[in-house]
Amino acid sequence: MKKIFLYLIFLVSTSSCVSTKETTYFQGEPVSKSAIYKLNNTPYRLQVNDVLFIDIKAENPDLVSLFKNNNAANNSSTAKGDGLYFTGYTVDRHGNIRIPYIGEINVLGYTEKEVREKIESELGKFLKNPDLVFVTVKLAGIKFVVTGEVGSPGTISLSQNQVSIIDAIANAGEITQYGNRKEVFIIRKSLDGVKKYKLDLTNIDVFQSENFYIQPNDVIYVAPLKQKAWGTGTTGLQTFSTIVTVLSFLASTVLLVKNL
Repeated sequence: MKKIFLYLIFLVSTSSCVSTKETTYFQGEPVSKSAIYKLNNTPYRLQVNDVLFIDIKAENPDLVSLFKNNNAANNSSTAKGDGLYFTGYTVDRHGNIRIPYIGEINVLGYTEKEVREKIESELGKFLKNPDLVFVTVKLAGIKFVVTGEVGSPGTISLSQNQVSIIDAIANAGEITQYGNRKEVFIIRKSLDGVKKYKLDLTNIDVFQSENFYIQPNDVIYVAPLKQKAWGTGTTGLQTFSTIVTVLSFLASTVLLVKNL
């Protein structure tokens, strides 16, 4: 019986504690990889449900007011953050946006620059001097979902042009003590289908990953550590408490069996 107790103590203690190595971010020394930065700077191509902020300016405001979203014109003070859901231009399920008088323009798979050039071309059909018109096209923030072992899982929208995986995790309340920092997954629906990428946040090389910067509509999932599934502990005190509980249960069971 003594051997069984010793074996259980060894088994629980060696398999339940979470080492500092598993919870420390960005371990190792950074290595320069300029090729990766080129991938990070690849222009984003629009997808269904993306929201665009489009602004058209000219010397004569009345001239271009016809082409503006009336909601945006009347609610310019709210044309940021969640307000752009109502005042921006949403890419519909066919990949189109609707601009007054111009009509539907397909933007699926286009970059911001390509959309701007396309709108400028369409305006040229209506205006005598299209070169005097200034068009701005921006992605209206980045919306994503963070779930799994984080402090505040849910849908997050950030009014930024670029969001890193670090930004995303920080805005979701950090990874919990039961979260596996070596298994952070990005599930991404692209024009080529659904793809899944794994990042190791304990390794400094994560900064060089081509998936360090997330994309709109990404789903980020933080997997749990095995300790959570086993119901043991992440610290030495928790592990000790688990061992004591297990041994107390076994001792009570043995005494009960002997007295039968």
